Amino acid sequence: MPIALLINVTALAALIPAALLPWRWHSQRPDLVFWAVLAVAVAGPLAAISVQLDGGWSTGLGAALWLSVATSLAAFAASALFLQQAWRLAALLLPYLLCLGVLGTVWIAAETEPEPLALEPGFQADIWLLVHIAVSLTTYALATLSAVAAAAVFLQERSLKKKRRSSLTQRLPSVADAERLQFNFLAAAETVLGFGIVTGIGIAWYQTSTLPLDHKTFLSLLAFAVIGLLLYLQSRTGLRGKRAGRLVLVAYLLLTLAYPGVKFVTDVVIG
Repeated sequence: MPIALLINVTALAALIPAALLPWRWHSQRPDLVFWAVLAVAVAGPLAAISVQLDGGWSTGLGAALWLSVATSLAAFAASALFLQQAWRLAALLLPYLLCLGVLGTVWIAAETEPEPLALEPGFQADIWLLVHIAVSLTTYALATLSAVAAAAVFLQERSLKKKRRSSLTQRLPSVADAERLQFNFLAAAETVLGFGIVTGIGIAWYQTSTLPLDHKTFLSLLAFAVIGLLLYLQSRTGLRGKRAGRLVLVAYLLLTLAYPGVKFVTDVVIG
């Protein structure tokens, strides 16, 4: 087994305890067990990414999925530390990230060696490109957390309507807490996404003296508009619940198409 694939399988194994923890752990607040399991879950993907990127920045879909998993886990750990009730999203988020990790591992095992990302000569260009990549990953991680919070709102509202709580909804934040988290993550994603769009346009102009007109830029701008509209409606009209959640999921879909979706088209449809 190639060393990169072995590291990915190990990273996948590190995610399994975290995905199972919410179902076997009944504490009302994050304790030492929670943080220890989460630390292992974060370390696994980071190790896998460091191995994959050892020879340069990979442009393959498998690496993109693992990067999404790693940044989403890091963002979740930070939110669980600083935002009240954010840790309760683990019941939805961690199994979802485990599924992404499985897909990334399978893809890396099946794909040919992806081409490394070509960087323009010059220290300044390299730095700005790496900043843009970091901003894009952070945006997608925050959008993932917002989408998971929106899913929690859906499930909690359905549970309240049926007047019956399931084992899943008992582990999720309340409707009010989930809506608050959804708004906070979305507002942060909008801010970071705006910076990412500006840096992306700046890099394209620096390299080619033209404005980018590709699918990723168009989808990112569309997601920026949808998120901005939702934040406006929530602050002005008090839009909440399923209607707000649908717009969150639309924005997340647009960002998914802009980042992993473009990688999929490049690797499969075109390549």
